[in-house]
Amino acid sequence: MREQNSAIDRYPVALTPRARAGAWRGTMLAGLGVLAFSMTFPGTVFAMRGFDPYLVAIGRAVLAALCAVACLLVARVPLLPPRRHLRAYVLTSATVVFGFPVFSGLALHGGASTAHSAVVIGLLPAATAAFAVLRAGERPRPMFWVACGLGAVSITVFTLSQGGGRVSAADLLLVLALLSAAFGYTEGARLARETPGWRVISYALVVATPVSVPVTILLAVTTELRPSVAALAGFAWVGVISMFLGFVPWYAGLAMGGIARAGQTQLAQPLLTLLWAWLLLAEDFGPATILAALVVLVCVAATQRARITATEAPPIGAPAPASVPVVTRTSPDTAR
Repeated sequence: MREQNSAIDRYPVALTPRARAGAWRGTMLAGLGVLAFSMTFPGTVFAMRGFDPYLVAIGRAVLAALCAVACLLVARVPLLPPRRHLRAYVLTSATVVFGFPVFSGLALHGGASTAHSAVVIGLLPAATAAFAVLRAGERPRPMFWVACGLGAVSITVFTLSQGGGRVSAADLLLVLALLSAAFGYTEGARLARETPGWRVISYALVVATPVSVPVTILLAVTTELRPSVAALAGFAWVGVISMFLGFVPWYAGLAMGGIARAGQTQLAQPLLTLLWAWLLLAEDFGPATILAALVVLVCVAATQRARITATEAPPIGAPAPASVPVVTRTSPDTAR
């Protein structure tokens, strides 16, 4: 009987201090993105007070694309992404640049309150983690999924209790919005592993311009415009902050801290959105919201403490994994 050895690259089960620090930095960067995104729904509501919902959804991509092109020119980098990544950028554009803004905007226009929309979109971290498994090869520990599932269940129960146990058309639109965002976040984070986050969202916006620019011009000409200070401020926020600047730390954080793990910071987004809705839109919420907030915060803390298994891609900045010899023993009956 003899031994056959083969070298297989494996990531260490226990992250090194440097890698662990990178994971926490990624989480903090993702948190900055969440803070920017938490104002998206209130900003959309303000924008739709003066503009058509489709114009708000598509036009904000044009505003963000102007910022992206300016940054690319200042940095003196190509205005178009590498051809080998074009498919991934098209998918990111279709979901993040078009899918989420259109579906969520229509849901808000169709009667969904900002608070209700916030808690439905609270399922986004779970969806992002699932897409991370399917598309990016991440494999978090079971405890991670337990904490993620508890957070998702608590948000779902809260949402259904607020809606009288019924699922409306607006809820279905919000589900399509969160699925679009989860897929786009995963694709963008995969690209951000080798391209700076600000260039990822910039390229996604540039790739979208053949559609976003002519559609925006058409809507601006054919729809009623009622610009006001509040509407313009809301449109500026969703275009510059939500669609562009917020993605810079967000994609960088997902790439550095792990898509599934850092993405769980978005469990806090519904709570922040509820706060802005109360402060800016005078929307009220009761004890159930406070209870949901406590449960979600506990789940966020639990997901951040759950260590990542050996099969998840390491955070950016982690040392390259060493080759670990794997010994395969042949059976005496088959040995030669």
